Amino acid sequence: MNETLNYYADHAQEFLTSTLRADMSATYARVLPLIPAGAAILDLGCGSGRDSLAFKKLGYQVTAADGSRELAQAAQQLLGQAVLCAEYKALELPPQHFDLIWACASLVHVPLKELPQLLTKLKESLKPGGLWYMSFKYGDFEGLRGGRYYTDLTEARLREVMGQVSGLVVKEMWVSEDVRANVTGKWLSGIVEKK
Repeated sequence: MNETLNYYADHAQEFLTSTLRADMSATYARVLPLIPAGAAILDLGCGSGRDSLAFKKLGYQVTAADGSRELAQAAQQLLGQAVLCAEYKALELPPQHFDLIWACASLVHVPLKELPQLLTKLKESLKPGGLWYMSFKYGDFEGLRGGRYYTDLTEARLREVMGQVSGLVVKEMWVSEDVRANVTGKWLSGIVEKK
């Protein structure tokens, strides 16, 4: 993870510029109707704070977290609220508190072998019946790419990971194009439910 955090420290402004205005409305329209009005959302790996801000404007209770100090500070300015800054495995979260964990392009930086353990830990902060939205670059690559560590997933690889985590069930998966301007590539999205 150190290479990835170093990348964000060195390229924070470039990253913020490329992601802040990305249009996530199609994904919001797919996920948000599945949770109650005013629900509690954890934006895990909030980056610029783009999604947290959208959720706040829609009346949700948002907790934002990011492992990068630079991105957490930028998100804090955008949101006008505190942003948790810690690596995901070090986050201390209240049990059975969230209706949704939103992990948009954030778990991509977790090594594949560490994903089941991390999901097992973080699922404890979800209410029973709570949902987890997650997205990964589509494929089977794992390793350093462009200065950051990536774990890409296909449908089969996501099911394999979830098979190692009791109490989480894949409800839906879909593949979509990258929504950032001038960026091509496919993403795998999944909605997972806590039983």
